[in-house]
Amino acid sequence: MAADDAQSLVVASEATTAPLDRGTYSATTPDEIAKKKAEEAAKQRAAAAAAARTAGAGGRLSDADLRLVAAGSGEVRYPLAQGSYYVSRTVGSGHNGADMVAPAGSPIFAAAGGVVRVSSESYFGYGVAIVIDSVVGGQRVSTLYGHMTNGTRAVSAGQTVQPGQFIGKVGNTGRSYGAHLHFEVHVNGSLVEPISWLRANAG
Repeated sequence: MAADDAQSLVVASEATTAPLDRGTYSATTPDEIAKKKAEEAAKQRAAAAAAARTAGAGGRLSDADLRLVAAGSGEVRYPLAQGSYYVSRTVGSGHNGADMVAPAGSPIFAAAGGVVRVSSESYFGYGVAIVIDSVVGGQRVSTLYGHMTNGTRAVSAGQTVQPGQFIGKVGNTGRSYGAHLHFEVHVNGSLVEPISWLRANAG
């Protein structure tokens, strides 16, 4: 028991009576414990933010991050997350789609639900590509996704997919110069400008 403001130490009854030397222990106040916990939490938040920046800059994305559904709730969705790409060129001068430039490995989503007609590691100049046949607003719509990364196709020919379903990753295969998604849209057999079609229909 402490006497005259002396320090005291309470121990369990099972403890031995071995001598206790002042240099072999330390005390921590509740304020010091709270400060330490706050520092650890700050470190964890900083690490999570750094990981998110790396992923956004083209770092490796985990499969858990990729197998998500594209934002939106309509029959038509954007094939890449909005804000993750820029359009370098679109239909014209023999080019039949829109080149949506995004970091290699970025997730690609089905722009519309339907049946996969093509899922190939080598589809003409498109390289790794997928073609999905859909019916949107009573019209036959075919969407093509080209230059994907080898081995990332998540759907097979004959499979039914939902709007916004993850189908693969952006790559640089086939006749391609730099990582991007070549995205084509045909409505009732006729080629249409893909970005305008997305803007008019995606929800």
